[in-house]
Amino acid sequence: MKLGIIANVTKENVFEVVSSFISKLKDNGLDFYLSDSLFSQRHLLKIKVAQNKFLNDNKLCQKSDMVISIGGDGTMLATAYTAQFYDKPVLGLNFGKLGFLAEVNINQMDNFIKEIKKGNYTIEERMIITGKCRGHKVAQFYAINDLVIDKGAWPKMIDITILVDNEYIATFAADGLIAATPTGSTGYSISVGGPIVSPQAEVITLSPISPHSLSIRPLVLPSNKEIKIRVNSLYKEVQVNCDGQRVFAFSPPLEIKIKRSDRPFKLVHTSLSSYFGTLRTKLHWGIDLRNNISKDQGEI
Repeated sequence: MKLGIIANVTKENVFEVVSSFISKLKDNGLDFYLSDSLFSQRHLLKIKVAQNKFLNDNKLCQKSDMVISIGGDGTMLATAYTAQFYDKPVLGLNFGKLGFLAEVNINQMDNFIKEIKKGNYTIEERMIITGKCRGHKVAQFYAINDLVIDKGAWPKMIDITILVDNEYIATFAADGLIAATPTGSTGYSISVGGPIVSPQAEVITLSPISPHSLSIRPLVLPSNKEIKIRVNSLYKEVQVNCDGQRVFAFSPPLEIKIKRSDRPFKLVHTSLSSYFGTLRTKLHWGIDLRNNISKDQGEI
């Protein structure tokens, strides 16, 4: 098995972590490639790596059997965006803050390598959503977490209309709207009151950002629906961003069609973590902080 390694080079001590990881891979007879983002500072690696082991991220994903993201959730999302075009599974080694998407913490590297070597892992298929803007010459958007429409630099609200399979749903004023996958339900969406959605659910959630109405609430829709969002603003542009990383500006009025992608994102899952365990430990979901009692697990 060949593992491709993409790391966040802005993280302090990341080269030490990468060095330790590739050393353990060599000890276990596992081959690897490294992202060329590490090449310019390869002298910081504590182990010698041949130049032909460094590849750009597209070639790395193409030639690897599995892609390892070393960093936080942002690194994981950036890695997953590239890997999904090549149908390659991704596993995250958390070297960030929350690391909700990352499967394994860096102090679990030895156990993770054993799991991979023995084949003790599964590959989950996670939904990706796509977006297309009518009347604008922009390539199709892809979002693993969420596609966000917002007012940009404009200090006032924008007008948003939602249609589902061409049926009118509502028009309201707000700062923006978040269309999230189940994976992204625990990201930006949850901070504006969106629901937590199991990754296995086949739904897309729409969560308004600061709507100027007490009657506008998040909406959960089947993933086989086509969603149209029409946006108008008195300002010169409206912003659309995917996963908080790829940002586009459009002149209003804007119409964007959102639907489920035909291609999933593949996420490697081991026995080292579970979705609901991560919810409890990292988001404190289901834990009564008043008396440190978990309703399901008893004392913690």
